[in-house]
Amino acid sequence: MNKLCKLLNLKNEDELFVKITQSFKEKITQWDYFVNWAKVFGNIEPIEKELNLLNYLIGKEDIETEAYQLIKQYPQVIKAFPTLIAVREKSVDILTDSKNFIYKKYSFTNGKLSDEECKELAYFLVNCGIGEILKDKKVKNLVDYATGVEVGLDSNGRKNRGGILMESLVEEFVADTCNNLGFKYMRQANAKKIKAQWNIDVVVDKSSRNLDFAINNKGKLFFIECNFYGGGGSKLKSTATEYIEMNRYWNKQGIEFIWITDGAGWKSTLKPLREYFDKADYLLNLEMLKEQVLIKILNK
Repeated sequence: MNKLCKLLNLKNEDELFVKITQSFKEKITQWDYFVNWAKVFGNIEPIEKELNLLNYLIGKEDIETEAYQLIKQYPQVIKAFPTLIAVREKSVDILTDSKNFIYKKYSFTNGKLSDEECKELAYFLVNCGIGEILKDKKVKNLVDYATGVEVGLDSNGRKNRGGILMESLVEEFVADTCNNLGFKYMRQANAKKIKAQWNIDVVVDKSSRNLDFAINNKGKLFFIECNFYGGGGSKLKSTATEYIEMNRYWNKQGIEFIWITDGAGWKSTLKPLREYFDKADYLLNLEMLKEQVLIKILNK
């Protein structure tokens, strides 16, 4: 019988699997999920002066000529161009001849610009659409505009923040449990850190492998991986397959492996989760952490 079944006094594995899969959380959204404001303003600060210089162009009739003169006098303003067009790259390739597939590269890195390069960059500003916006005063301040752009770009990071939120939630339970039991724990653990801090040798298959958490009970190690899946997809299956092997690998070294996962995404992808469940001892979700199941596992 599954070790967790015995700890929880359940009849069989099916009962345990139902308990796990029927108590998944739909969301774990917290306040810092929406926008990483520190990152947004951290990206604005290095180009704030350049954006204010470009504010000069707002309302100008002959934008291309004015932009050329501004770039010629203050070539550093081109540093702000990527943000104005909502890209991270320091250069872009524009298909200028679609019949012959001829491209023109525009670079936005600082440096001495020739007169021709100043003209080309002014031309770029107009043709990418920013010139028209400035001419028609559709924005009143480019610092504010760029802040909005950064918020939009940052929204792409929400997927990663979901994983960070899950780690933070799990760490609250791990920290409380270890404090109560007098155990030590480590976040983002790897073999080198474990050896340095705890003087325990761990054989790794990948030198760069990090575990979300490692717990040390007087030399007995527990490794924890955690993730949250709000939606389905192939990633869930590949993670379950990877963790089956990971569980086997750590168990051979006498290390207990605990997978803590949650999210509505699993509801349509139960088969790979069941495959992991049938081959491993410890599969938990957030509700089970709330029920202090982790304490039972570590203190058994």
